[in-house]
Amino acid sequence: MVNRRVLGSQTSSKSVTETMSGSHEFVIKGYSLTKGMGIGKYIASETFIVGGFQWAIYFFPDGRDPKDNAAYVSVFVTLHSESTNVRVLFDLTLLDLCKKGEHKVHSHFSHSLTIGPYTLINLGSMWGYTRFFKRRHLETSNFLKDDCLKINCTIAVLVSSIDSSQLNTIQVPESDIGEHFGMLLEDEESFDVTFSVGGERFHAHKLVLAAQSTMFKTQFFNAMKKDDQEIVVIDMEPKVFKALLHFVYRDTLLEDEELFMLDSSFFPSLSESFIAKLLAAGEKYGLPRLMLMCEYILCKDISVDSVANIFALADATHLKSICQKFSAEQLAAVMHADGFEYLKKNYPLLQSELLKTGVGCEKEDYI
Repeated sequence: MVNRRVLGSQTSSKSVTETMSGSHEFVIKGYSLTKGMGIGKYIASETFIVGGFQWAIYFFPDGRDPKDNAAYVSVFVTLHSESTNVRVLFDLTLLDLCKKGEHKVHSHFSHSLTIGPYTLINLGSMWGYTRFFKRRHLETSNFLKDDCLKINCTIAVLVSSIDSSQLNTIQVPESDIGEHFGMLLEDEESFDVTFSVGGERFHAHKLVLAAQSTMFKTQFFNAMKKDDQEIVVIDMEPKVFKALLHFVYRDTLLEDEELFMLDSSFFPSLSESFIAKLLAAGEKYGLPRLMLMCEYILCKDISVDSVANIFALADATHLKSICQKFSAEQLAAVMHADGFEYLKKNYPLLQSELLKTGVGCEKEDYI
């Protein structure tokens, strides 16, 4: 009789817990106007996504707990997704606006080893600080400048999985097609069309432009003569057309912060700013993604002083509706700003539209 030894197979597995992190900056302009809205009343940031879940920052100007008698401001992070038992780490930072680097940090990360991650059990669950900052100290601190506060929230969502990765894997790099098309734009030999803009000449490729813009497609293949290889653009500045071509080839904006910077001195002539002209160029050539990028930049600068001037540019639906919503919430302050007088003088119909929207929304608040 032969003895046969049966060898059992050896298996293994590995549990891996990692974090998916993201940050959101919440800017509160007009802090003084939020005081007195009531204990437990809050201002909410736009929702943002981290780790596949939606979140929002809640700022309570008069605090959240009646026992504190409005002596503190409260700040919380709220889960806005229909999810249960989401395990997270949080960091809430009040930014030093005098740029001395002395930020006020409330961090859950530094205590993760002792108390572990926090679990939000369902939609509407919150984590934060009822006594985030004493209000009278806040109002004399470097955190409040020009009646503005900035709160940065960092969230790390914990994700656990069983690691079944193979030793022999192939890493696929991110697409770099934009870089290749950008190199094509810089190629001085392969172009087949030239634009003359304000005394400057720009070389390009008809097929690339036509693929992005129906206007270019019509111009090249329906209306333009085959032997006409130079097009004169008379209603655009060279730097704007350069940025337009950059977007068409690379799908990004030019990396020049000064071009896109807005200052309060620009508000009366906002239509003459670079970003406004690029928005108009995107509309002219039928480039909706470029228009959205420009609107995004303008949205970040909406304030009581600027909203009326930005509204004058807002042929685009997204930007217009955001200006209307902001004006409805801050109607009294907007009506006393210089921008409102500018709108009244130069665009009376738009001023009436903005005023009508604001009054209508104010009435709804009291129903």
